[in-house]
Amino acid sequence: MRIVFMGTPSYAATILENLIAQHEVAGVYTRPDAVRGRGRRLVASPVKQVAALQGIPVFTPRTLRDPAVQAEIASLAPDAICVAAYGAILPAEVLAIPPRGCLNVHASLLPHWRGAAPVERAILAGDEETGVCVMRMEEGLDTGDYCIMRQTAIGRKNAEELTAELAILGSQALLTALAHMEQGTLEWKKQDDFFATYAHKIEKGELNLAPTDKAKIAQRKVQASSPAHPARCKVASRSVAITRAEREPSRLLREKTKLVPGRAILYDRQLYLCMADQLLRIDGIHPDGKHEMTGADFARGVQNIKSGLITWEALDVQDH
Repeated sequence: MRIVFMGTPSYAATILENLIAQHEVAGVYTRPDAVRGRGRRLVASPVKQVAALQGIPVFTPRTLRDPAVQAEIASLAPDAICVAAYGAILPAEVLAIPPRGCLNVHASLLPHWRGAAPVERAILAGDEETGVCVMRMEEGLDTGDYCIMRQTAIGRKNAEELTAELAILGSQALLTALAHMEQGTLEWKKQDDFFATYAHKIEKGELNLAPTDKAKIAQRKVQASSPAHPARCKVASRSVAITRAEREPSRLLREKTKLVPGRAILYDRQLYLCMADQLLRIDGIHPDGKHEMTGADFARGVQNIKSGLITWEALDVQDH
């Protein structure tokens, strides 16, 4: 089929790559280049990079509500529009363009976690599984009927690992949906709004750690974190991002280390942060201005770490 694709991050780029292999992609819409990195350079989205390599026309309008942009989409004559994490609402005028409709590859098990941050919210909520749904787009936010669903266990996968897996599942689900669409055998299921939950976007500093956090909550914050939304704190007065961490449920270890929330402890060559109720073992830590390292390697650079008097704390608001 002739497809117009709309998406922006790596999740969408993976889906686009697989879509190109089996369908004619007439054009790609993605968000405008954004300033990123320490050099503050304009960087093209992952979707734009994939499309450019394949010689597919790329469009980066700031809004789809412009009649000229809508006419441009219509001129591409798509049979269907496929969307994955585009980052902008499709108005009714765009939804009405393709004769076979608009499909969205949403990274949750709808109606659970509609909205902007389904992967992170699933992790933060302690969900055991998540997945992808291919949904028929309408004017409501992720409220349309869905046709194909794929599931996976969350386990200990972090947000980036889980998103990468969901991108592959989403690719497979979308291609299956398009095949059924071509054959006229696509079956739609209605969402039950009673079970709907909303995945609000992750706010700046939301995943930062504090000594008042319970270890289970802190571990989920770390698991849900990413370079865009790190789990930050201060350890021995140094600003860091915690990249990998596990709860330590051992009561014996808590007694030996005299659990005091806000203390940072080196015990048996492992770095621990004392939370409100348990210890959090730090397996990965990224000090500002340095490379990521293990908790043990970081601890070697902290004077008197074995004293048991070294502290850690939440970041000040201005440090977020």
